[in-house]
Amino acid sequence: MRVDDFDYDLPSELIAQEPLDRRDATRLMTVDRARGDVDEVPFREIARLFRPGDLLVVNDTRVIAARFFGVKESGGRVEVFLERKLPAEGEQWQCLLRSSKPSRPGTRILLPGAVTAEVNGRGEGDTWCLSFTPVAGFDEWLERTGVMPLPPYIKRSAVDADRERYQTVFARHQGAVAAPTAGLHFTRELLDEIRERGVEIATLTLHVGLGTFMPVRVEQVEEHRMHRERYGIPSSTADAVNARKKSGGRVVALGTTVCRTLEHAACGDGSVTAGAGETDIFIYPGYRFKVVDALITNFHLPKSTLLMLVSAFAGKELLFRAYNEAMARRFRFFSYGDAMFIS
Repeated sequence: MRVDDFDYDLPSELIAQEPLDRRDATRLMTVDRARGDVDEVPFREIARLFRPGDLLVVNDTRVIAARFFGVKESGGRVEVFLERKLPAEGEQWQCLLRSSKPSRPGTRILLPGAVTAEVNGRGEGDTWCLSFTPVAGFDEWLERTGVMPLPPYIKRSAVDADRERYQTVFARHQGAVAAPTAGLHFTRELLDEIRERGVEIATLTLHVGLGTFMPVRVEQVEEHRMHRERYGIPSSTADAVNARKKSGGRVVALGTTVCRTLEHAACGDGSVTAGAGETDIFIYPGYRFKVVDALITNFHLPKSTLLMLVSAFAGKELLFRAYNEAMARRFRFFSYGDAMFIS
């Protein structure tokens, strides 16, 4: 399967650069896989697309202000982008570094607020492993000093408003470097409406890493390898999913991050195991979904792993027909754009 098979031409003016004034003021494309129908409703009416007995699973990760700037002891400027925290003592992170000269092990980076980072060695792909000192108060320092990591297709600098709008209203556990963007459309009032329809809402945590958004650099889909991301599934969520699978109700994944986490934790019978760990699951056409029955998701970049996942879920032909319809109707694309409900 060729990566180029997942390409499409998107007019640049359809890439959303700003969030709308209201989270739920976006548009929602509905895709019915059984009938092959594509339609549209206002996102604020999404509650009526749920059925009593459905389970909506959301990702409660919280985006950290992962981008900041420092100076090497040699005097050169360096940009540091936290990719994911490593499972080691202290504040050890896998990071991207950008500077005029390549970094090397032993390099010390002086950061605002008397914090120092030392390069320990190479990480996965293009990343480096850094340790930060002092450790005490690191989260508060990061929140105070860092810049929200908006995706590169948003051609502006992050502003204070992004600290709130690039988080979901249910964001709780810090650790992501990109938002689970399908959740950005939801308000607390909309979640209450969904509950009132007899829908249970459960949470899991997947700390979204850069690997989800990294360009695919191989020609054949099957040769691509995903970066690992940390996740946690509470026993209450696993129990809710397993009960729904037994009763015949739908498990609705809010976003590709929830979909990937549930499918990673799936057993052969469609049940889910609670627990924490790391996942590098890569879902593309040909994959047989074990858990997820419906998917809410934004529109994704050409040739991206996210587009491949959604193509696997909806069927590539139907999905690309929906994308062409979305472009014809001038939907807004990507992180701050509109959404789809695929049932």
